[in-house]
Amino acid sequence: MGATAVATKPHAVFIPLPAQGHIKAMLKFAKLLHHRGFHVTFVNTKYNHRRFLKSSGPSSLDGLPDFQFKAIPDGLPDSDADTTQDVPLLCDSVRKQNLLAPFRELLMKLNGDAISTSTNPPVTCIVSDGFMSPFTITAAEEIEVPMVLFYTIAACSFMGVMQFRALVEKGLAPLKDDICLTNGYLEKVIDWIPGMKDIRLKEIPTFIRTSDPDDIMFNFMMESTERAHKASAVVLHTFDALEPDVLEALLSMLPLVYPIGPLQLHLNQIPEHPLNIGYSLWKEETECLDWLNTKAPNSVVYVNFGSITVTTPEHLVEFGWGLANSKVPFFWVIRPDLVIGQSALLPPEFLAETKERSLIASWCPQEQVLNHSSVGGFLTHSGWNSTMESLTAGVPMLCWPFFGDQQMDCRYSCNEWGIGMEISNDVKRDEVEKLVKELMEGEKGKKMKNKVMMWKELAEEATEPHGSSSKNLNMLVNQVLQRKI
Repeated sequence: MGATAVATKPHAVFIPLPAQGHIKAMLKFAKLLHHRGFHVTFVNTKYNHRRFLKSSGPSSLDGLPDFQFKAIPDGLPDSDADTTQDVPLLCDSVRKQNLLAPFRELLMKLNGDAISTSTNPPVTCIVSDGFMSPFTITAAEEIEVPMVLFYTIAACSFMGVMQFRALVEKGLAPLKDDICLTNGYLEKVIDWIPGMKDIRLKEIPTFIRTSDPDDIMFNFMMESTERAHKASAVVLHTFDALEPDVLEALLSMLPLVYPIGPLQLHLNQIPEHPLNIGYSLWKEETECLDWLNTKAPNSVVYVNFGSITVTTPEHLVEFGWGLANSKVPFFWVIRPDLVIGQSALLPPEFLAETKERSLIASWCPQEQVLNHSSVGGFLTHSGWNSTMESLTAGVPMLCWPFFGDQQMDCRYSCNEWGIGMEISNDVKRDEVEKLVKELMEGEKGKKMKNKVMMWKELAEEATEPHGSSSKNLNMLVNQVLQRKI
């Protein structure tokens, strides 16, 4: 009886792109499917598996009988570092299919175990990060199971990358030369992208900013999205009301597109998940929550540039003095590797000036911070997880996008959704001071707060039992993930 019960359980294998933001979104999705009765195998690279054990403790990845963690090599030289790996090197390894053989071997082993023991059901579907598709589509075809590609980015950014081939055909990318980066060329308006109006070249994901036709990241992004039509379905971490025009355009281009976000709002509706593991590859410092408890409602600016952004020592100091001169209390996360090539140093006079009203940490539980009543604004790099987390917490943003999809997220946050203001790329303390004051005390700040509360409500509606994201998730599970080929 026991063996038959197990055999009928669907078994989803999850494999994220090996970077913090992607792992976090994939792990949330995995928890949701596990709650719906799926057996889950979650596959990290050995490098990130070790980082998890280091940040969360040696038994953190022991999992559950029906939620297990496995690790495969990433094809890069071994390293014990505790930082995000070199992104182009990692993507090149994925593109060259270095992970295909170990992933294939793992799938064979899981299916072998299913025959020899009654604890593991056979693999019934693969949920791959969209950017791992260079090898995961092959693996899914070999074992003949449905394959879902989860792009952990906004629909607008996904659409932006989907246009890379057209940009090449129209002679707009790669750039003719590096002068294009400074002579206003990137201000060019692109008016032919389906479902999007007046997008400038500088808002298209930044991997087009190369003059090398063989550039690793440019080709990696282009190929990863061009494979989307081969998947059984494409999942996006957004919701219908947030990006209706782009989603409608994508639906006419790809067979099945499911916006199922925000994932955390789905998770909030289920009892405490038995898999008590965080999402962070760095150790989270929770003392900040005690500090926030001592501050007045909506009085603190939270500053965090995510897991990959790097800054110059000059920019760090300009941000610092802008925050100091605003006189607003702030909580600033400064990763050990935030400043290019050296540790992040702020002048002693800055620390003396702000010590009464500031806190600096190296990492923190971001969602708890954003949902804390004392946090009234977020100075962010506009990564998609951060943008969604700010929106669902009802916190308006100052946006300083760094690379990738962040320019597009910033454009939509500021121009389409009215929940952000952009800080110019070349940071100056006066501008930072002015915008922080506007965000926290000004008229525009109040308007943004009202807007973000409206979006928060719409996000909550989308994830209610009969909301659009919940319906999409149900259809994805019933029509795709549990479908027999």
